[in-house]
Amino acid sequence: MTIGVSNGVKSKVDGLGVEAEHIPPQPAGAELLRRYIAALRPHQWLKNLLVFAPVAAAHQFSAIGDALLAFIAFSLLASSVYIINDLLDIEADRAHPRKRRRPFAAAEIPIVHGAAMAAGLFSCAVVIAALVNTAAFFGVLLLYYAITFAYSFWLKRRLLIDIWTLAGLYTLRIVAGAAATGIPLTLWFLGFSIFLFLALAAVKRHAELADQLASGGEALAGRAYRVSDIPFILALSLVSGFSAVLVLALYVSNPAVTALYAQPLGLWLICPVLLFWLTRVVMLTHRGEMHDDPVVFAIKDRVSLALGALAGALAVASAVL
Repeated sequence: MTIGVSNGVKSKVDGLGVEAEHIPPQPAGAELLRRYIAALRPHQWLKNLLVFAPVAAAHQFSAIGDALLAFIAFSLLASSVYIINDLLDIEADRAHPRKRRRPFAAAEIPIVHGAAMAAGLFSCAVVIAALVNTAAFFGVLLLYYAITFAYSFWLKRRLLIDIWTLAGLYTLRIVAGAAATGIPLTLWFLGFSIFLFLALAAVKRHAELADQLASGGEALAGRAYRVSDIPFILALSLVSGFSAVLVLALYVSNPAVTALYAQPLGLWLICPVLLFWLTRVVMLTHRGEMHDDPVVFAIKDRVSLALGALAGALAVASAVL
């Protein structure tokens, strides 16, 4: 019978009723290690820095140890989910201009190794989560895993639900940081987070649709979106982003802010910085110049890094001056 192999070449296997995967000869040393590390997507761990957000927002830096354990647990768990997602999306990733270079899609790592890695990472995350010693954090961690698992198998194929799920998973990281440290979250913080991350999730889908438009495609493989949906997704990202900035501006005017910041009005200057970054991100996405992951774009884009440093400096200055 004719079967599909992982490097895109068809081969014949007589007498077998199952598909076989052909794995190219494995390199040794640093290159092999690079492939396995790439499968973990360590750059995505930057998203898990959100667990430190409650510590920073409340200025309770004595709780940073528990936040660090939460960061490590979330990073390991996230890598486990990314591997599962890559294994499930192999065929769709091979049709994508950039995702086809991922280790599993490019057949650089055997699929069976991926399954073992995902199980091992999950186990390590659970052990480290137990060190945090709070049932609330452990519950949030398992909820995150359940939602991401559901996303990998079903939710990512549902129109708009996938975008809301991504936004919720970002916000859940902040909730996890609060659960690990015992720092309560304000409704202002949660409102700002969900709007901001909804904007970034919409940008992610917009970028993927822009790639399809440039290549002449009509729809996203494995997703519920068509190229004709671009205007709506663009509007969703702008409206959500502007709403996040509005919530931040209203928070700055709240009397409770004076208890944490010596010069709370200095925080207001972060609003135009964030507003410019969001509009620039949407513009570049509309032009087809955005990476399909806004996080990857932000850590490589000099303007984004400069604006992030400026916002951080303004926050520190507002607290100490």
